Amino acid sequence: MTKTKFRPVKLAASAILGASILAGCGTIGGGKKAATTKTTKLAPSMGVNSYLWRASLETLQFMPLEQVDPFGGVIITDWYANPEAPEERFKANVYILDTNLRADALKTAVFKQVRSGTGWADAPVDADTGRLIENAILTRARELYIATVDAG
Repeated sequence: MTKTKFRPVKLAASAILGASILAGCGTIGGGKKAATTKTTKLAPSMGVNSYLWRASLETLQFMPLEQVDPFGGVIITDWYANPEAPEERFKANVYILDTNLRADALKTAVFKQVRSGTGWADAPVDADTGRLIENAILTRARELYIATVDAG
């Protein structure tokens, strides 16, 4: 897996675009009824929405993965330190909570640590960071959904 730089500006742009696109969408794919159709899932054997799953993995691809559970909808990364800022590192947890492609079907938690003289110490994370990551994932999931619908 290739590590790339953590770019909050790129995530912020994706988040703004995603928020504006998803604000009026409600449930993509038609709600609960659509959750059982093939058009809202890439792989029917998954326990969660596969567009959100795939988008989450793509969005966090620069971070090493610690735990991945496609049936429970859990992605936990290991600590990642940007080579340009080796004195701080980040970890992310992503939870996919539903089979529908909806904004409330996704929850993220981001953790930060900074290096001190005695090792790594927990540090506060900007409150918008988790939301920016969620919006980047939702934007990518919507792109995947649209590509599938357009192809079919």
